[in-house]
Formats: sequence, C-alpha cells, structure tokens
Amino acid sequence: MGVINRLKNDRLAMVCIGFLFVVILAGVFAPMLAPHNPIETNVKEKFAGISMSYPLGTDQLGRCILSRLLYGIRTTVFTSLLAMAATIIISTILGVIAGISRGKVDELIMRICDVFLSFPSEVMILAIVGMMGPGLFNVILASIIAKWAWYTRMIRTIVLKYTDKNYIRFAKVSGCSTRHIVKTHILPGAAGEIAVLATLDTGSVILVISALSFLGLGVQAPTPEWGMMLNEAKNVMIVHPYQMLAPGIAILLVVAAFHFVGDSLQDAFDTKRGTKKG
Repeated sequence: MGVINRLKNDRLAMVCIGFLFVVILAGVFAPMLAPHNPIETNVKEKFAGISMSYPLGTDQLGRCILSRLLYGIRTTVFTSLLAMAATIIISTILGVIAGISRGKVDELIMRICDVFLSFPSEVMILAIVGMMGPGLFNVILASIIAKWAWYTRMIRTIVLKYTDKNYIRFAKVSGCSTRHIVKTHILPGAAGEIAVLATLDTGSVILVISALSFLGLGVQAPTPEWGMMLNEAKNVMIVHPYQMLAPGIAILLVVAAFHFVGDSLQDAFDTKRGTKKG
C-alpha cells in the first residue's frame, strides 16, 4: 500500500497514468470512436481541413487522420505492450532459472546473454527485420530477440539480491521447495523492480516500432500506424507540414508518459528516496 500511496501523491505520475489509460481505452473502442474507416480513401477530400466531419483533417488519399490515429493505437501501442510482455515473460523465466540454479546452468545462460549483448539492440533489430522481411510479426520477434538478453541479466541480478535475504535462507532451511520459494517469496518481491524496467523501456519499444514503420521495414500500408503515418506525411512535408503533427505529437506524448510513469514507479518502490515529486 505504501507504493500506491506514494504514487497517489505524485501528481505527474497520476496524470500520465490517466493519460495512458485514456489512450488504451481509445484504442480498444476505436471502431466506436473513429468517425470514418481508417483505410477508406476519398481523393476528392484529400488534404481537407479541420471540420466536424474530419476533426483532424485528411491525408493525401483523403483518409481521416483522426480515425487512423485512433486505430494506430492498436498497432503502435498495443504491439509494443505485447512485445514487452513477451520479452518480460521469457526473461523472467530465464533470469529466475539462472539466479536460482547458479553453477553451469547460470554460466550457460549468462554466456548466451553476453553474445546477444555484444551487438547493439537497434542494429540487431534492423538486421533481423532485414533478413526476415517487413511485417508486424517480424518486428515483434526482432524486438524480443534483441532485448531478452538484457532483461534476463537484469532480472537475474534482482533474483540474486533476494536469494541472499534472511527469510529466503530460512525458507530453504525449513525445507520449502525451490518452486515454492520462487512463487511465494522471490517473484512477489522482484515484481516491482521488473515492472519498473518494463515501464521505462515500453516507450523505447514504441519508438523502435514507429521508426521501423517510418523506414518501410515495419507495418505496411494501408494499416494505420503512427510511424507509417509519418512516413506518408514526409512526402508532402513542404506543402502540408501539419500532416506530421498528429502522429508525431501522439508518439511524443505516449513515450514521454511511459517514461514519467516508469520514473515515478522507481521512486515509489525506492523507500529510501521516497517521493521526490509533489
């Protein structure tokens, strides 16, 4: 409850959490909120200005920008959350195994992690997508492959910290099974730190997915995605620069919100520092 109370006292954290909640709801209910079909073209209405029918105007093909922005939440944000969730699950399993087992198993997992960590994650993602070809599934897979090693090493470090606690040693002496110790003591204690890692990096995953789509290596047209919308808007940037505003601002705000929430979670779980924001 202390963590929740500290978060409640952090106004910036509550604003960002509320904003992200609204964004996710908008993505879930996009079919109800979007005024038009996001992929339906109408050349007669291309570059239409802001109006009741088109609250954010239309693009070069006459498609409603607001509708594409709302449906883009599903592609950009939900895909990033899926990639991060899969990465955390895989890394938690491997990190716990490495931290608990020690010995040869730990050494093997860590050496494999060292191999993956020897390559910059962005370069690895580009290489994987380049070999497998563009597409949403390939982007998710590339993100998981590029990031699992770092998370595995970090989660292993967290697990090692908890295995040295006195209550864990007492549980071992009492005859509790390793599975019981992990499930009852280690994972609940480490969950907060893992959540901080995931929240802080979700914004980076959004940037990666958007950047790949912007470069033509991620989501392909006509699927609405914020990076793809920027890619299409760049072709008319000189004559219609406002086309880049909606997706650009959306990426900026969502990424910033995830970073602020992650930073606030880190402060909330750190009882020594307490709440530094009012």
